[in-house]
Parts: sequence; structure tokens; C-alpha cells
Amino acid sequence: EDAYPASLKEIDQPPPLIYVRGRLEPGDGLAVAIVGTRRVSGYGKQVSEDLAASLGSRQVTVVSGLARGVDGIAHQAALRAGGRTIAVLGSGVDVIYPPEHRALAEEIIAQGALVSDYPPAAQPDAANFPARNRIISGLSRLVVVVEAGVKSGALITAGFAAEQGREVFAVPGNITALQSKGTN
Repeated sequence: EDAYPASLKEIDQPPPLIYVRGRLEPGDGLAVAIVGTRRVSGYGKQVSEDLAASLGSRQVTVVSGLARGVDGIAHQAALRAGGRTIAVLGSGVDVIYPPEHRALAEEIIAQGALVSDYPPAAQPDAANFPARNRIISGLSRLVVVVEAGVKSGALITAGFAAEQGREVFAVPGNITALQSKGTN
């Protein structure tokens, strides 16, 4: 369909279909993914907020995964700045995970989109999230990893981004912090 995101058509093995709540817009082709740890530090929180707010205020769509920590912070900051944000889910677009992000998901629907390649009513499952990460990077021109452990979903997203020819940026962190070992 014409509405299928052009950036997803460019990747290897694009999802044959996606489900969307909210709306995707042509301007979403200029998008930056912000991903990172669920156990974000004060530093990581500040960097995520500043970066997402700066991008959102400049009409750059912020893409992330609606997870706790960096993802949720990035979505919230983009919205507060009046920008658009897209949350890519590892469940159906009608199943919000984590459940405490239901209100955030409703705000995203009003000012962006929830996207998934899983059908409605599909429950979150650990196996869904790595595959979801290829869509996060596929919708984005570049990926910023704010904080990430050595074995993290954020680094999986960065790996997909590199394979897809996207630029990957890592925010340096405290050299002794576990949540910065992956980015450092």
C-alpha cells in the first residue's frame, strides 16, 4: 500500500504487514530512534529527555519501543515538546505493555502512532521483542543508544540498524556503571 512506510520497504525482510493505531505521516520518514535500558540512571534520563525534546521540537519523529526507562522517557519528552512519536510494540497494538504505559500509549495515538507486526490481541512474549527491534531501526534514519547493558535489546536494535545501513550513535556513560557497558 502507499501508506506502508518507505523506510521499512528498504530493509531486509520487511514485515509483510503492520498494524497501526494513530497515524503515520510522510514526515515520519525523518525519524530518530532513541533506545536504552529499563534501569536508566539520572544521567540517562536527562540525556533521553533533552535529546527527544530537542528532536520533537524540530519536527523530527522520535521512535522507540514503549518500554520502561529510556523508551518511555523519550516518548514522553517528544510529546511534551509538541513533537510526534512512534512506539513499536512486541504485542498487538491493542495490548499495551508495560501496563503502566497505557495513558502514554493513548497520548502517542493522539500525536503519533503505535505500530506492530503482531495481530490484535497478541500478547507480549520475550521472543517478540528482538524482532520488534528491527522495525524500530527500520522506521528510523539513525539510532541513538542512551544507556545499555552488554546484553540488551538496545544493542540488538543497534545491530539491526547497522545491518540496515542506518547510522548508530552511542551516548557515553560512566565507565563503572553496568548500564553503560554496552554503549561504552
